[in-house]
Amino acid sequence: MTFHAHPDDETLLTGGTLARAAAEGHRVVLVTATLGEAGLATPGADLGSRRHAELMAAATALGCARVVALGYADSGLDSAADVTGARFADAPVSEAAERLAAIVREEHADVLTGYDANGGYGHPDHIQVHKVARAAAALTDVVLFEATVDRARLRTVLAVLRVAGRLLPSLPFGDPARVFTARRDITHVVDVRRYERQKRAAMRAHASQTEGGSGVRTLALLSRLPGPLFRAVCGREWFTRTERAS
Repeated sequence: MTFHAHPDDETLLTGGTLARAAAEGHRVVLVTATLGEAGLATPGADLGSRRHAELMAAATALGCARVVALGYADSGLDSAADVTGARFADAPVSEAAERLAAIVREEHADVLTGYDANGGYGHPDHIQVHKVARAAAALTDVVLFEATVDRARLRTVLAVLRVAGRLLPSLPFGDPARVFTARRDITHVVDVRRYERQKRAAMRAHASQTEGGSGVRTLALLSRLPGPLFRAVCGREWFTRTERAS
């Protein structure tokens, strides 16, 4: 089971791993906290519905057997976001964790993925995923892996893309020394290069995230990289296995 904040997070952080697990015969269940209705894209009242449809298409491309949306409101990257409903970032951790744990129990899941302590780059919903996944794991017997990115590798990838003339748009990473995870703390690196086709198809399914301001073009740019460069940039995914509470 993989737990994510918004549609497209599942593809960017864990898409290859999900496709590989499905291809190897595992039942893969995708849970999202929100539908990303406050995301950066061409404005529209139906953005949440559109992103839900995109999520389902991406899940199909990755081989997911089930998709569950918990229905919390997307908190937005900052407090200025116009949000209707109960923000996921404001939800009681215990409440959200019990809802996630119920699905873990229903599915008899062996493994759950959440996010690192930084929430990747600090998005409030991503930080909440970290907290909720940890709490849900403590309520069940599931093994928790936190999806992340090798911090040093990220800097290298950005440099390579710039040299290649494919300058990424401005990304909300803040201090590069404080995002994602240091290499020494990563416990598992998954080679997903054989699942390029599935991961690329899932990226392209999230069409709304290729529109609007510069901050949403990253996914579109990655999905169009030539095969060798795509495999170099997107061919590995990183996780940290957490210790179970005694």
